[in-house]
Amino acid sequence: MIRAAFLGTPSAAVPSLAALMEVAAVEFVVTQPDRPKGRGRQLESPSLKRAAEEWGLRVFQPTTHAELLALFDEAALDVAVVVAYGRILKPGVLESVDHGFVNVHFSLLPRWRGAAPVERAILAGDTYTGVSLMVLDEGLDTGPVFAATEIEIAEYETAGELTGRLASVGADLIRDSLQDYLSERLRPARQMRTGATSAPRLTTAEAQLDVEVGPTAFNRAVRAFNPRPGGWLAAEGQRMKVFEVGPATPDVAAGHVKIVDGRPILGLAGGAVELVEIQPSGKPRLSGRAWANGRRGVGLTIDAGDEQ
Repeated sequence: MIRAAFLGTPSAAVPSLAALMEVAAVEFVVTQPDRPKGRGRQLESPSLKRAAEEWGLRVFQPTTHAELLALFDEAALDVAVVVAYGRILKPGVLESVDHGFVNVHFSLLPRWRGAAPVERAILAGDTYTGVSLMVLDEGLDTGPVFAATEIEIAEYETAGELTGRLASVGADLIRDSLQDYLSERLRPARQMRTGATSAPRLTTAEAQLDVEVGPTAFNRAVRAFNPRPGGWLAAEGQRMKVFEVGPATPDVAAGHVKIVDGRPILGLAGGAVELVEIQPSGKPRLSGRAWANGRRGVGLTIDAGDEQ
């Protein structure tokens, strides 16, 4: 039986852990430490930790490279699988497992190497993406690839929705391809030198939505930043997050929100969009119509530049 370990943190890693358990004996799971969340700052366990403990697996949450290295040096594993672990693995760790660390990466490498491949693909207007199984090396997602699956990006798909689909695709690849890799029926191939793009982590500042674009580009940005960090507009000295927009035809000046037939319409440089779902500062998410009703027909003007 294959002896394996699994490294990951968010809910998107859970399907691949389940798939690995079908084809290997999972000796342990490694995830990030519990973090304080919410207004009460209560410690919250990563989604992967909760799933692994429910399935009776041993879970470790090392905080240093030395702790991580010691864990793998003592394990005598055949392979380790990584899905969005959230930490760069140093050479000593990478060399501690017989067949290396297989990374389930949510893009078609070499396109979108980095922490935010799903969001960057949507933001760039890509019509397709996929999942690659790669053997980690010292570079940033530069290792050789031995399996990949391509899927289309739906027109109104958010980053959260697309990540969920890719998580399922990645799990299928683990089921179908990991044993063939270990038996050398599938051999990793170097990534192409051309076509490589970078997918750095998203920032809150970057998620400020630009009203000096057309509806297509604005919609892409809203979808790419949904659910995290949430695309936002500055208005009346506060931030208003925007989670969904729809088409609109009314003539509204760029940078202004006008209430039209009970719907909030945001004017852009190249058209307009309806604000379908938003979240005013300090309040829960709500429909644009509900927000417009509370405004009693009074629109607003979007503040220029970065606010707060």
